[in-house]
Amino acid sequence: MDTFALVVTIGVALFFTYTNGFHDSANAIATSVSTRALTPRVALAMAAVMNLAGAFLGSGVAKTVSEGLIETPEGSTGMGILFAALVGAIAWNLITWYFGLPSSSSHALFGGMVGAALAGGTAVYWSGVLEKIVIPMFVSPVVGLIAGYLVMAAIMWIFRRSNPHKAKRGFRIAQTVSAAGMALGHGLQDAQKTMGIVVMALVIADVEDYGDPIPVWVKIACAVMLSAGTYAGGWRIMRTLGRKIIELDPPQGFAAESTGATIMFGSAFVFHAPISTTHVITSAIMGVGATKRINAVRWGVAKNIILGWFITMPAAAAVAAASFWIVKLVAL
Repeated sequence: MDTFALVVTIGVALFFTYTNGFHDSANAIATSVSTRALTPRVALAMAAVMNLAGAFLGSGVAKTVSEGLIETPEGSTGMGILFAALVGAIAWNLITWYFGLPSSSSHALFGGMVGAALAGGTAVYWSGVLEKIVIPMFVSPVVGLIAGYLVMAAIMWIFRRSNPHKAKRGFRIAQTVSAAGMALGHGLQDAQKTMGIVVMALVIADVEDYGDPIPVWVKIACAVMLSAGTYAGGWRIMRTLGRKIIELDPPQGFAAESTGATIMFGSAFVFHAPISTTHVITSAIMGVGATKRINAVRWGVAKNIILGWFITMPAAAAVAAASFWIVKLVAL
């Protein structure tokens, strides 16, 4: 196996993690920044540290990515498939970042994997894609929307007789904890996705055996790159999440973040399902906003975001398939 191909593929995987970090940093902190609970730089630094910590909390999601979605391809063709999958995901991340759309880096990666696998003649485990990707893709936003609404309704009822100014001040402090929980959940979910890809590359190159534990250096490299990307910050997307869907106040920000974090930890530890942080926090913000009144949420912006969710997997798959054919022409 060409060592150069392995090094390049791992390098591209780490670059994907970096784009994932700056693309998704908004997920963890947009609500805290928009309610002025945290300054942008402090929020980004906190998110970067918590992303780093979250990456070491489990390996179930990585196992799903490396073993549950496509057959592990072999030889130089296999490495080409992984490379093309990553190119498809990175391209879609950069396009959606440019337009300020909070699309899912996770689904860009999964779409890239499926598109490249199909182009390269590798088996796709459709039952795994359906159970671990497609069903959670539809279920998690619905859960986020309903849970966000219920959590916010409970907060409004519990604090109905409180002094509004005191309550807001208290929730600003509480948001520091809920934003940290979001960032920890993001690290737990998203660093593992790249770990799964790097492990596949190592198996293809015969450096690791199928089913081996994730090497420590892989965990560290993925965690550090995600953390660095998070600190670089995705300001365009932060504006969309923090302001354009609905103007949030601290209690709403806390409700959205705590809802999102709970769903991410539950899906990672209980179901080993790699869900999208973007889907969860966006839907939670919509649910929280709907407690004001239904038309308080800017549903036009929400509609564009949801449209982006549906386009993500097919678009990334198409780019990945095209990338594989180019790689095949040039290098295979």
